[in-house]
Parts: sequence; C-alpha cells; structure tokens
Amino acid sequence: MKKYFPYIIVLICLSLIGLIYLQVQWIDNATAVQKTKYENEISNSLHGIRQDLIYRVAAQRGYNPKMVDINNSVNFDYLSGRVQTLSKEEFQEVIASQLKQNNIDLPFEYGFVKSIFNQQFIVSQSNNFDITKKCPYILIERNGTSTLLVQINEPDNYILKRTSWMITSSVILSVMIFSAFLIILYIIYKQKKVGEVKSDFINNMTHEFKTPLATISLAVDALNTPKILEQPDKIKYFAAIIKDENQRMNKQVQKILEAAKMEKDNLELNLQPIHIHEYIKQATQGTEMSLAQKGGHIELFLNAKNDMVEGDEVHISNILFNLLDNAVKYCDKTPLIQIYTTSNRSNIIIKIEDNGIGMKKEVLSQIFEKFYRVHTGNVHNVKGFGLGLSYVKTVVQAHKGKIKAESSLGNGSTFIIELPILRNN
Repeated sequence: MKKYFPYIIVLICLSLIGLIYLQVQWIDNATAVQKTKYENEISNSLHGIRQDLIYRVAAQRGYNPKMVDINNSVNFDYLSGRVQTLSKEEFQEVIASQLKQNNIDLPFEYGFVKSIFNQQFIVSQSNNFDITKKCPYILIERNGTSTLLVQINEPDNYILKRTSWMITSSVILSVMIFSAFLIILYIIYKQKKVGEVKSDFINNMTHEFKTPLATISLAVDALNTPKILEQPDKIKYFAAIIKDENQRMNKQVQKILEAAKMEKDNLELNLQPIHIHEYIKQATQGTEMSLAQKGGHIELFLNAKNDMVEGDEVHISNILFNLLDNAVKYCDKTPLIQIYTTSNRSNIIIKIEDNGIGMKKEVLSQIFEKFYRVHTGNVHNVKGFGLGLSYVKTVVQAHKGKIKAESSLGNGSTFIIELPILRNN
C-alpha cells in the first residue's frame, strides 16, 4: 500500500483535472448552443412579426389575410408600405405575441429607421429606446425606405442564465465526484495508517512476548541442571523468575483484552465518591521505583479546593499511573514531574507536566489513537503496545471528562484532565 499510495493520488488528481476540463468544455459548448438557439428564436420572431403586421394591414384594407400572397412583390410592396398605419397597441400586441411564441419573455421597445434623401433617422415609439444599442431589425419596405427595429432588453449574462440549470447541475455533479474522491483518498490514507499501526503492533507484541518467553526457557533449562536440583534456594530463585515473567505476560495479554473490550464499548465502571488527591499520591508512590532508577522526583501542587469526584477507583488509579509512567519512560534526562490541581464550580483540573523528550505538534492529535506510539528512533526502546493513552482517554470520557495534551519536541509534555466534581459533598 505504501508503495502504490503516491501513484493512486496522482491518478485521482489527474482524473479530477480531466473531469474539470471536460465539464468546462461541456459548459462552453452548452453556452454556444444556447446562444445559437436564442438567435434562431429572434430570427423566427422577426419573421413572424413581419408576417403578422402585413396580414393585419391586409385585414384593415378589407382583404382576407389567408388569401393574400405576401411573397408576391406587388402585394408585399403595397401592404408593407402601409404597416405604419397600424396603431401603437397593435404593434405592441404583435411583437409581444411572436416573442412569447418563440420562448422570449423579455421586455422590448420598437422604433423605425427611415431613409430620407439618403439620410437615416430613427423614429422611436418609446422614450426608453436606446439608439446606441445594436438590435435586430425587420425590413418593412422592400425598397429600404423604412425598417422596423425591435429592441429586446436582455439582462446581463442572459445566455449564461439560460444555461444556469446545466451549469448548476454540472457544478453539483463535479462537487459530488470531488467529494467522493476526497473520501476515497481519506479511506486509503486511513487504511495505510492502520496497516502501519498493525505492523508496528505485531512487532511490539512479538518483542514484548519474546523476552519473557526466553527468560522462562532459560530458567526451565537451569532447573533441569543436576547441580541446581540439589540447591533448594536456587530452585526457589528460578521459580520466582518464571512466576514473575508469567505475570508479566499475563499483564500484556490483559492489556490487549481490555483494549478489545473498550472497542466494543463494554467498559464497566464501579462509580463511587473518591478524593482525587489521594489517588494522585498513590500513583506517585507507585512510580517511585522507576523514578529512583533515573534519579528523578515528583513535585505536587494540589491546590484544588474540591477534589471529590464520582469515579472508579481502579480505572482512576490506572490512568494516573499510566500518565506518570509515560513521563518517566519518555525522558532522556533526570525526570522532573510536576502535578497541579485546581478546581472551579463544575470541574477539577489535573495538570501533569514533565521535562521529557516531548512530541511534535503533528502527532498530538494521534497520541490518543489505539496502538499509536510516538517513534523515538528505536521501535522497542520503550516498552508497550500503544494502548496506554487510548485507555486513558476512554476512561476519562467514560467519567464524562476531557483530556488534552500540550507539547513541543524537546520541551516536555503536559497532560490536562478535567473531571466533573461532586457539588453536594
């Protein structure tokens, strides 16, 4: 997966670029088609307007419009020369009717261009007629002495608005496809991370079980030595080693089982009123041995006025010990751990600061994920499966609390826990 992931991203990006290009071309073609269609609608409207006007003149003169052949030049010249005898209302009615028949529902103005002594003049029938605007026209008289101008007041970007449904549907489709590609990329990325975490977890688990198994094997071999069988003290010594290593493996198995149990949301809490300060002190005592090996110490600043919460004794102890144990393990100098507590009307805030190796900003959002371990150069230089902080977050949230981490590389880390306090104690 890691090998092919960049190629998958490149292929998806190229597909998106190609899709966007095709969509732009399609919209451009659709706009051109709409423009041509609109021009044909105007042309058909003008042809219908001229025909209707001449038929109305024929009816005005007492002729049957159905019997008049306007393609005859004599008839056309006779009737078209008298078109301007029609009333303004008749012009408005004919133009509006023809535009509507051709799907043009826009306001319009009209006027005449007349040629007198080789000079052209525009005679408008409306004060809103814009003589500077180019507009379609109809040749009323064949000799060119009079031309009807129909000025259609189109809104800005009218052609684009006519294709708006096409553009909108195209954009929506593109957004949907783009979103689908992003989701696919996210899933592929998550699967890649899961694969890496899985490999890391298997490597760590193998290492964690291999050491105690090797120790037990050596102890058993020693017990089978005739000289050892004759020394009861040595037998007890090697038996104790086997027992300790067996308990160590049991604890590791228990951690994995607890992780599986939490994944199914089956974390059971035995809630009762407890004083957090007492459990902080107990956790510090449990860390004294590992601290002493590195020459470190813990400073307590337990200033919370109300430290009573409703919690599970075992799980609260575990999360505090986990955080302190991490502070000791991930420190490359003399450990200094400082624990602060404060309280407000609704919560007690527990802040655990250390002077360890710290973490990069980009890994802070991942440290609470199951099996995630911050890489420190050697995968096995710090024991564990990457379950500790995941467990801590699950327990804190089960107690209706919140946890967050603050850190920078080389400057230690700070874990801040907020738990709801019991107000009526």
